[in-house]
Amino acid sequence: MGFDNHLPTRRELLVGSGALFAWSQMPRIARAEGRDPRLLVIVLRGALDGLGAVAPVGDPDWISLRGDRALLLDGKPPALPLDAFFALNPAMPNLHRLYRSGKAAIVHAAATPYRERSHFDGQDVLESGFTRPGATASGWLNRALLAMESGGGVDPRGSRALGIGSVTPLVVRGAAPVMTWVPQKLLPASQDTQNRLLDLYQHTDPKLATVLQARMKLASLGGAPGGGDPMSDDPTLMPPGVARVRAYFAEAAGTAARYLAKSDGPRVGAMGFVGWDTHIAEGAASGQLYNLLGALDGAFAAIETNMGEAWKETVVAVVTEFGRTARVNGTEGTDHGTGTVAFLIGGGLTGGRVIADWPGLKPAQLFEDRDLKPTTDLRAVLKGLLRDHLRVDEKVLAETVFPGSADVKPMGGLVG
Repeated sequence: MGFDNHLPTRRELLVGSGALFAWSQMPRIARAEGRDPRLLVIVLRGALDGLGAVAPVGDPDWISLRGDRALLLDGKPPALPLDAFFALNPAMPNLHRLYRSGKAAIVHAAATPYRERSHFDGQDVLESGFTRPGATASGWLNRALLAMESGGGVDPRGSRALGIGSVTPLVVRGAAPVMTWVPQKLLPASQDTQNRLLDLYQHTDPKLATVLQARMKLASLGGAPGGGDPMSDDPTLMPPGVARVRAYFAEAAGTAARYLAKSDGPRVGAMGFVGWDTHIAEGAASGQLYNLLGALDGAFAAIETNMGEAWKETVVAVVTEFGRTARVNGTEGTDHGTGTVAFLIGGGLTGGRVIADWPGLKPAQLFEDRDLKPTTDLRAVLKGLLRDHLRVDEKVLAETVFPGSADVKPMGGLVG
């Protein structure tokens, strides 16, 4: 365990697994109310296919849009019904159970203000809370906590930050110190990620590209069983790879929950999971996306179990930098898009619903004739959680946490 206060480089953002930041004190107003709320933010790095995660089975254009790749209630395997219009990916039975018990909600057709398709810039906007990339080196959660401290809302004595993973997310970078814990085993980069790294470095760092290419060739010559893409569709490679990913997600999320659950432990955190850039062989009902969502579903179970009694006052928000294309591409994957879903789980939620101002899937209704059109600003969701769960002042949210967002009203009714 040690301290990590450096800014991530591009290569770290590509291969890093994320981190957990946490603050050990809570606003006095929450204490005065007899509450002890926890908030965990999970960033899915690589952009999530919201339509593959939560299918609009009630939309008349759904099947024509995705064809035989469309999740269906009578599909193989069948999607899990949420309401009369939406159904959940069958890889997520834990989330479905939480949803049915009112402890999970889904926000669909959501996005940050970012409208381009760069992972780096999209993650910067998502985590900084600003409307454009490169505007600041601090994150919205860090600024929210510092605002509470400066206003006397938290006791700075004994305040601390805890990190899990190899890279600290921008969302928690700032004046508050960050302490990190790195799991002994990190996930290997997939073949697709390695190829994209190689392409990037051939243009920006030729020497590093040469080293990376040699390492990739050496690994391919090794021929170790299960040594391929951890999200491969190859049945001879998939079981050990999927098991490795599931174990990592559960370990990282479970560790975060154990710290948050401690009576004298942190109360607010953020962490990230990589691997969601599914350009090739995405596989909503089997394959990459299905396996990733299953691993995330296992992480949800680990959080619920390890939070113990604190679960009833916990909220977990799962967000990503943008969505993916509404149509499947020629390599059975999806490319960088816009609108997507945010998952909310926790004992402190008022859940059991999909929150969506549905834009429709006809070609004229798609954003730029290719993406799910965003109709909900993700900042409204995050501001609603910060205001109603952690009691962050609404003016501070509009001016400091998410600067220039006065016209984005916090979403109410998310927590009990």
